Amino acid sequence: MNKIISGITILILATMGTSVSFAASGGELLNLKMILSGPAIFSLVTFVIAYFFVMTEEFSHLRKSKPVVVASGIIWMVVAITATSNGVPYNDINFTFRHVFLEFAELFMFLLVAMTFINTMTERNVFEVLRAWLVNMGFDFRKIFIITGVLSFFISPIADNLTTALLMCAVVMAVGKNNTKFIALACINIVVAANAGGAFSPFGDITTLMVWQKGVVTFTEFFYIFVPSVVNYIVPAAIMHFAISDEKPEASKEKVTVKYGGYTVIFLFLGTISFTVIQHQFLHLPPVFGMMTGLGVLSIYGYHLKSKESKDKNRKSIFNIFNMVSKAEWDTLLFFYGVLMCVGGLSAFGYMALTASFMYVDLGASTANILVGILSAIVDNIPVMFAVLTMMPQMDLGQWLLVTLTAGVGGSMLSIGSAAGVALMGQTKGIYTFFTHLKWTPVIILGYAASIAVHFLWNATLFDGVPL
Repeated sequence: MNKIISGITILILATMGTSVSFAASGGELLNLKMILSGPAIFSLVTFVIAYFFVMTEEFSHLRKSKPVVVASGIIWMVVAITATSNGVPYNDINFTFRHVFLEFAELFMFLLVAMTFINTMTERNVFEVLRAWLVNMGFDFRKIFIITGVLSFFISPIADNLTTALLMCAVVMAVGKNNTKFIALACINIVVAANAGGAFSPFGDITTLMVWQKGVVTFTEFFYIFVPSVVNYIVPAAIMHFAISDEKPEASKEKVTVKYGGYTVIFLFLGTISFTVIQHQFLHLPPVFGMMTGLGVLSIYGYHLKSKESKDKNRKSIFNIFNMVSKAEWDTLLFFYGVLMCVGGLSAFGYMALTASFMYVDLGASTANILVGILSAIVDNIPVMFAVLTMMPQMDLGQWLLVTLTAGVGGSMLSIGSAAGVALMGQTKGIYTFFTHLKWTPVIILGYAASIAVHFLWNATLFDGVPL
């Protein structure tokens, strides 16, 4: 007992020490303004080379996380050496790194919990039963393509685009099985639908959450871009569905049932999402807090499942929550680490600030906001939106909704442009890839342009002047 008390005491003291040291290391975010310097150009080239390997994963079979993680290490070493040699305090370097890393840590834990819930529901046969239902209903692949897309669009505003994409991809994988063409096209459709659905809700995407927290757009004002979001999804979906065969999935004679506790896990997942939304709105704690609390509840329920199944001597496998955690897409999670840290390092040299300044000062708000969406397809939309919110350009509500829309749906143009796309590349294990998505990029761009045009027309009264 004394050992336990001593251990707890040490843990508390260690935690307090960590908090104090972090607070003491406070400083200012780096902006070296050295974009033309040798170290900055070297870092930029390093990032480009790493992204080249990410794009060629389909051919090289080199996991996408490996080059960007290495690149992030190189870039931050260059940042630290350059900053130190220019007399920047160590505290500022440390503070900037920790600031960027904290963004990743919150995203990492959020994704880990979402993936654990999905893996648990998969293990409980939830998605296999849904697959069987779709097959037994007599739906062909084309109808299933439409159903999963529509569900993704309307679930995303509540459960966020990433979680929605992971859920629906699990269904598509179960239905499609060996039909790789269907799986690939359905995944593209899910990514577009989830990103479009997440654009008109503060909880649909991390970028919309950032905009809402900043107070530039209220909760109800997000719904102004509902119609443009619908157009963004419908245009490419209407074209892509003709490429899907109208044959029906192979019927299975095997009777599939949800394992004990499967429906409870669904309830726990929905409860976790609801709790996350409520606590964030009223307590203003990060969404990861609600998700981690839900993981704790799932772990306790997992203990119940393990205890019950361990009594059955005929069972070949016994439920273990840590097995569900271990089955998370670690390549995807590490990829996010690499990208965010790379972009954070480049931001320290001043690239993001200069880009934002050039776009809004020289090009004008509308052009800049449209380019934000295009930039979000190449670089993760989180740092892009962070740069915009940091600069806080003077814009009317129409323009703020425009950048919210473009940053949310712009990532759909490339598979690496959104968290949903990156996660599905990992989940499908080589079926949905960068190049399979790239083939349909022109169609997605058409939807992107159509949604912007509809926003200008549908919400014309929200602009102070002519939206140009």
